[in-house]
Amino acid sequence: MTPHKFALLFLCLPLFALSPSASHAASCNSNQDAAVDCFVTNAVRTGLTSPRYGMTMSQFRAYGVSVSKILQTDETYLVIVGVSSAIADAMPPTNSDGTANVSAQQTAIAQITSALLANGLAALPSETTRNDLQYFAMDIVNAMDTSGGYLQLMTPGISLRVIDSYVVTGTSNGSVNWSAVDANLANALSNMVASGLIKIPSAISQSQLNSFVDSVAQAIWTYKRSTNRGHL
Repeated sequence: MTPHKFALLFLCLPLFALSPSASHAASCNSNQDAAVDCFVTNAVRTGLTSPRYGMTMSQFRAYGVSVSKILQTDETYLVIVGVSSAIADAMPPTNSDGTANVSAQQTAIAQITSALLANGLAALPSETTRNDLQYFAMDIVNAMDTSGGYLQLMTPGISLRVIDSYVVTGTSNGSVNWSAVDANLANALSNMVASGLIKIPSAISQSQLNSFVDSVAQAIWTYKRSTNRGHL
């Protein structure tokens, strides 16, 4: 595992933390999936973590395996980390008045990760489901939500705020002119690509990027209505 992947592993703690006991060494060392299964099992047994998002213990072990698969991809885990940091910065789990609203943030995570998959900006590794990818993003966002303000200092959410600026401009009397917003976003993206401000990977088309950004704009609107925010 490369150093940057090893560093990312700490964001996912306590999924992988303890070595298996000697009695389980043989089975735990049989393959990578078995090793991860044992790590998760022992982490739960020692109280280091517990199943979340309504998972049973069996589902939680399977989720641990899924996370290990995601960490072994390059494009998907990097995209998820980037998107998660932007969400944690620009779309906190609170309403405009500061009261908690975790569901608003989690809905945004689900919508944006689904848009990544739908438009080819991320792919599901083997033994990984759409829900696993969303839970992985939620785990990263949860860790970043408690950064003590340092995440906001780096402003990773600026891309979401730029998209939101077009939503704000296209909003009148509480209604969004989505045709105008989508057209303006597409034009802005074309200009950014042409000027070199955005470099699109060869596997992604301009239309896929446009579609993804349109979906993000919709997710932002949903989040703002849920949290009673005028802008991100």
